[in-house]
Amino acid sequence: MPGNHRNGTPVYQKIQKEIRNRIASARLKPGDAVASERELAKTHKVSLMTARHALVGLEREGVVERRRGAGTFVATPKIHFNKLMSYTEQMSSRGLAPRSRVLLAKVIEDEQEVAARLGLPGASRVVKIQRLRLTGDEPFALETCYLPASEFPDLATASLVRNSMFAILQHDYGVELAYADEEVDATAADADIAELLAVPRGASVLRIRQVIYSTTGKATIYGIGFYRSERHTLFIRRFR
Repeated sequence: MPGNHRNGTPVYQKIQKEIRNRIASARLKPGDAVASERELAKTHKVSLMTARHALVGLEREGVVERRRGAGTFVATPKIHFNKLMSYTEQMSSRGLAPRSRVLLAKVIEDEQEVAARLGLPGASRVVKIQRLRLTGDEPFALETCYLPASEFPDLATASLVRNSMFAILQHDYGVELAYADEEVDATAADADIAELLAVPRGASVLRIRQVIYSTTGKATIYGIGFYRSERHTLFIRRFR
């Protein structure tokens, strides 16, 4: 059964963890074949149903892709726009270690557009946090987020290198995030963005602007992210 436990952990989760670890250590790379259900069942001494449950879960998360008649393969990392996830959650769900470099963390004021996005008076003070996201040693994205300073005192001094912003808001401030309204487009990298993302000036990058709302419906974060376009695939499932 998929829920079989060993030492308190469901067996299918142990199978998933092993596959994620192989991906994280580069023993399995995007496009590589993953062991079949029968191979996993034999190796882990579990039923085919349990092995299948493990692979289906990884496929749902975008870690692997299953091709009819061909097998299961490590998926190319994608941005999932249908689920609100922090960068830390996105990387961890794919078995990758999230890495960030904090470029800026301070309180600013007189940012009219930012204040408007957050539903604040124009002269309001906001916390500005800018981070460079990395995969391995290579830049992945440049992300800047703004939050009302009055509601999040001391956030600019929080440990933002390894900790998820979402987790900090929940654990330290009791704020849970619910959904985001996003604008996605392509733009040209200016000199600063190009240098940070290690792309030519004027190169096409993916831009995502989002307002993230809490479970109370209040605008909590305004974020702007620039992503190296060759590193991302937009995956959308549409229903009629």
